[in-house]
Amino acid sequence: MKINNICCIGAGYVGGPTMAVIAQKCPDVKVTVVDLNENRIAAWNNNDLNQLPVYEPGLAEVVKEARGRNLFFSTEVDKAIDEAQMIFISVNTPTKTYGSGKGMAADLKYIELCARQIARVATSDKIVVEKSTLPVRTAEAVKNILDNTGNGVQFQILSNPEFLAEGTAVQDLHNPDRVLIGGEDQEAIQSLVDIYACWVAKEKILTTNVWSSELSKLTANAFLAQRVSSINAISELCERTGADVSEVAKAIGMDSRIGSKFLKASVGFGGSCFQKDILNLVYIAKSYGLYEVANYWEQVVKMNDHQKHRFSKNIVQTLYNTVSGKKIALLGWAFKKDTNDTRESAAITVAKDLILEQANVVVYDPKVTKSQIAIDLEALANKISVEDEFYATCKEAHAVAILTEWDEFVNYDWQKVYDNMLKPAFVFDGRNLLDKKKMQSIGFVYSAVGSSN
Repeated sequence: MKINNICCIGAGYVGGPTMAVIAQKCPDVKVTVVDLNENRIAAWNNNDLNQLPVYEPGLAEVVKEARGRNLFFSTEVDKAIDEAQMIFISVNTPTKTYGSGKGMAADLKYIELCARQIARVATSDKIVVEKSTLPVRTAEAVKNILDNTGNGVQFQILSNPEFLAEGTAVQDLHNPDRVLIGGEDQEAIQSLVDIYACWVAKEKILTTNVWSSELSKLTANAFLAQRVSSINAISELCERTGADVSEVAKAIGMDSRIGSKFLKASVGFGGSCFQKDILNLVYIAKSYGLYEVANYWEQVVKMNDHQKHRFSKNIVQTLYNTVSGKKIALLGWAFKKDTNDTRESAAITVAKDLILEQANVVVYDPKVTKSQIAIDLEALANKISVEDEFYATCKEAHAVAILTEWDEFVNYDWQKVYDNMLKPAFVFDGRNLLDKKKMQSIGFVYSAVGSSN
């Protein structure tokens, strides 16, 4: 089947950028992104491209090129489903907060709702593509729902997990390491292969059975997170022994069997994928009675949580075992630079820890809104202040903590920051972003992850 009409259910961090690039690269294919969230769709349709709901370098230019030509954003979900030949499901799959599997299993209620809506609306054969990160065997459940509608429509289910890194999503979509497509029906698989082949080299398009595709996504994120937690575990040892974690990471990263990526020690990893996917993997392993496997992967998450709390504890201990009433400036709230995504951000954990120690917490992030920070902190939102200017955030602070590696933080006048802070002036660099010798020469008491003071 030659595809000329695609619908994507879900206009979030995956659906929006992915469909924008597909529309850009396949100008003869109509791509409609639908979502029930009217405010989100309105933001995607905003004439001011700086107000898109997802911030990614290069995304505004892609949307500008394709929107109105063959890329559309709409709340008319049923209409888009009915007209499309291929439907991507790209809705949220959070960790369950209730019932069996609470705290580990993926909550698939939104996936099921999508499947039931597609089954109810569809009047012609469809290819349904899982884009959301899902536990292995989910496709079976989706197909069961779709095949038991009784309306005679034929559905083919494909798994096409995303391997995007937020902050480089457009670059990753334009030039992916690989595109993975899992399925059983070869014609359906080829239809999706033909879409990606418009700009991706065919040797980079891998096809597998649907179960391997689903499991590959969880496994990839688990392996990447494992590397981060491994180097963070070593960072604590470095601080005690006088070693420097950056030097250790460089030395082992030059081993071709290991490589240098994801060996940067920090305050801890965040984002929507790593923790959620590892816990999902843990739950699946436990459900099959593979407890040693589950315990192995669960330790990656425990190490990450430890790293976040250890960072907060170091701030308190260094400031003479109390931060009560002291102004602590947190620089960065997004879980990484070049995104406005705050899910599982280390900054949230650090802020909560400091608030419980009665610190006066002030936050600055160049892309995250005050309203989003309030959502992240829930009941504690009234315990912090949010500034929209860097120097005002740091003024008269007892300490500054860098929690997101925004490039702009390097370029500010740190002598000016020092002059306007209370003395001694402490900097806790959770991303090893700044030059230690330069900061110490200015007069800062400077602490970086994985380096003894």
